[in-house]
Amino acid sequence: MEIFIQSAAQISIQNPLCEDWFETPIIPTLPYNRSIEPDYKQFILPIASRRMGKLIKRAIATSLSALKQADIQELDAIITGTGLGCVENTEKFLSAMVKEGEEFLQPTFFMQSTHNTISSQVALFLKCNGYNCTYSHRGTSFESALSDAFIQLKLGKIKNALVGGQDEMTPDYFNMLGKIGYWKTEISPEILQTSNSNGSFAGECSAAITLGTEQKEQSLCKLHDVELLYKPSKERMQEVLQDMMTQANISSIDAVMLGISGDQKNDDIYKDFAETFFANKPICWYKNIFGESFTAPGFGVYTAATCLKKGIIPQHLRYNNIQEQELRTILVYNHFQNKDHSLILLSKC
Repeated sequence: MEIFIQSAAQISIQNPLCEDWFETPIIPTLPYNRSIEPDYKQFILPIASRRMGKLIKRAIATSLSALKQADIQELDAIITGTGLGCVENTEKFLSAMVKEGEEFLQPTFFMQSTHNTISSQVALFLKCNGYNCTYSHRGTSFESALSDAFIQLKLGKIKNALVGGQDEMTPDYFNMLGKIGYWKTEISPEILQTSNSNGSFAGECSAAITLGTEQKEQSLCKLHDVELLYKPSKERMQEVLQDMMTQANISSIDAVMLGISGDQKNDDIYKDFAETFFANKPICWYKNIFGESFTAPGFGVYTAATCLKKGIIPQHLRYNNIQEQELRTILVYNHFQNKDHSLILLSKC
């Protein structure tokens, strides 16, 4: 059974719900960046929007946009990955507890502080009563959600799925992470590419992709495999890579999409991976325009799928200057603290 990424939509620090980032990206210059919000009135009634947190509104908007692109009328599954859920509403609820002495608390903030509220709110909005699940595994949340959808499709239990990666960054949370060295003080493409220090820059993630077993005219690419590994050796990594390519009947990888972010400790793992397994291959990155977040790998899959659909890799996504002869396959590789590693194999339809 073949599985296709049918469509994708994003709200981020780039222009929302469009692909302007592919040709004319917004180049971040600050360590803290909030998403550019679209006009939610075209998706949500204002009276309902007032009761929703920002992340929930983003999730609904990206989901509706992706479903419209894929022309999916009946949705079988909604699977969401989120590192921390609706942080803003969690902060509001906890602040109210302290200020009000645990009295007169608004139930809305409590309900929207739970991690699985995102997937639930999307399901309620779409009136989807099918499979619904949320994965909250910090840096591997999105890949876990994608893997679940992939397995459900392979088993034939569903015919399509909506997979989301949703996270936000509040000023308080940004400052807290800044105290332990998560962020740089100055940002530019040159600094991120040549950095020999720790820290990256913060972004927010709201990415939604649809998967299906039927190839359509608008399908972005094929999804061949999703592998999650815990502290793999190089020998184990080589074995898994070879198995993925064999099962997909692919002889070579044309390009590799890595989660390089400008953080030296983080990036050294990616560079070692590229030098070990894909020397002399085009290396791409995406966090230079989308920023760092727990579910940023969702942007990695979205970016790679878009490149395969268009048949080119724009210059601002190239980490090295090696050119591919033909773009038919991309491997998306991410890791979280060099413990949890993910390999996602995509190819042109």
